[in-house]
Amino acid sequence: MEFKDYYDTIGVTRDATPEDIKRAYRKLARKYHPDVSKEKNAEARFKEVSEAYEVLNDPEKRAAYDQLGANWQAGQDFRPPPGWETRHEAPGPGFEEAGSFDHSDFFDALFRGMGGGMGGARTGAGQASFDMHGQDQHARIQIDIEDSYRGATRTLQLRVPAMDSAGTPRMQDRSIEFLIPKGIRAGQHIRLAGQGAPGIGQGSPGDLYLDVSFLPHRLYRADGADVYMDLPVAPWEAALGAEVEAPTPMGRLELRVPAASATGRKLRVKGRGLPGKTPGDFYFVLQITLPTGDTEAARQAYADMAAAFKTFNPRAHLEGQP
Repeated sequence: MEFKDYYDTIGVTRDATPEDIKRAYRKLARKYHPDVSKEKNAEARFKEVSEAYEVLNDPEKRAAYDQLGANWQAGQDFRPPPGWETRHEAPGPGFEEAGSFDHSDFFDALFRGMGGGMGGARTGAGQASFDMHGQDQHARIQIDIEDSYRGATRTLQLRVPAMDSAGTPRMQDRSIEFLIPKGIRAGQHIRLAGQGAPGIGQGSPGDLYLDVSFLPHRLYRADGADVYMDLPVAPWEAALGAEVEAPTPMGRLELRVPAASATGRKLRVKGRGLPGKTPGDFYFVLQITLPTGDTEAARQAYADMAAAFKTFNPRAHLEGQP
């Protein structure tokens, strides 16, 4: 079935007040009432407007609709969430319909068990109650790669929707402290149980999922559990081999650069990537860095190199290319 945008049907925004909704409904009800309207399809439009008003004028139904409708747009294919039917059974004995209003399949799929008719059912003796588990929510966070190595506690500021005492949705600031577990990787998420959208009635709140990515780092980059760093080396270190000191997120270490190394060569340090049950590896990617020839001594040194390597042609692999 297609998702219905009740706000669009009434002609109000999602943050409309109950007074705004009532005003818009009365105007449209007068326009499309079958007894007086000359508009084409007046009866069908009157039913659409009345159904939209029944939902948006009822704080419980409006809150449920806002939660379920957050991920759909008008005209998109809609299916109630898994388990919805078991959470919303038909009214028990003693329940009476408040009217004989004909609802759409979309309305029935959402609100069976809440009662039909203008105004809907209210919780009370002999009437059906409406309970709904809160919707799970997602937020994106960026963390430092060092946070994955050590674990950390952070505070997240969110702007979240909430219903005020009048049943009107409003945005409010929310502060959540959470733990970044050691070994978390980009693309994974942190689940904060019960921190999602609030439930309706006796329904429990949903969960909040923090989708993790790493902030750009001036030295390190992660690929899965492995971490890479470009390591500058001098030409003589690459040619002759050398012992150099290099940083990692867990501290500096001594590294042996093999003789006859070239730019792009990877030196692997096993188990020094992101921690975990199977820790990643750390890769130093060699980048040969040339000293500047900005002094007479430096220029002479380069001249001596040119004389010593007369047969060396760095563009030999390009010969024969068009």
